[in-house]
Amino acid sequence: MEKFTKISGIAAPMPMINIDTDMIIPKQFLKTIKRSGLGVNLFDEMRYDDDGNEIPDFVLNKPAYRDAEILVAGDNFGCGSSREHAPWAIKDFGIRCVIAPSFADIFYNNCFKNGILPIALPQEQVDILMNEANKGANARIEVDLEAQTVSTSDGEVIRFEIDAFKKHCLLEGLDDIGLTMEKAPAIDMFETQASAARPWV
Repeated sequence: MEKFTKISGIAAPMPMINIDTDMIIPKQFLKTIKRSGLGVNLFDEMRYDDDGNEIPDFVLNKPAYRDAEILVAGDNFGCGSSREHAPWAIKDFGIRCVIAPSFADIFYNNCFKNGILPIALPQEQVDILMNEANKGANARIEVDLEAQTVSTSDGEVIRFEIDAFKKHCLLEGLDDIGLTMEKAPAIDMFETQASAARPWV
């Protein structure tokens, strides 16, 4: 998994509340078990019309936000079903950080397992960042995981809280498999000792 340390990028504003996982990646795109290739269908029903043409007014179709790395969203982001394809699609599009007043628990935890930093902030601070995001390519937001800060283009710094273990995993690029592989020497030692003690197994 790619490490997350610090990013400075364009933030796309999506002030809608209750953006659920079916809005993030509709059910017809859940047939794959690959983590790549889903970015093109991120927010599919809002990005495209019935003929597959881009809807110009949708934020990620606007020139200023096509390369957004940060998403500033409304309350209860990622609610609905527990589909892991939702963070896969967000990451594949190129978004590494989602900022919102709150997140659905399963989506929140899935983000960390896929190299995405979800940041929950009070509404008044999200409003500041939403205003910043509305500036488009004229403003870049910096997210520093080590310092636990989000900085606006005019120098305002907002601190955020994060679980220490989840922070460690993102900084080191450790998903569940990576965490297991950290214990590889102990696992190998156990297997060797077990084989010696029970050679018939």
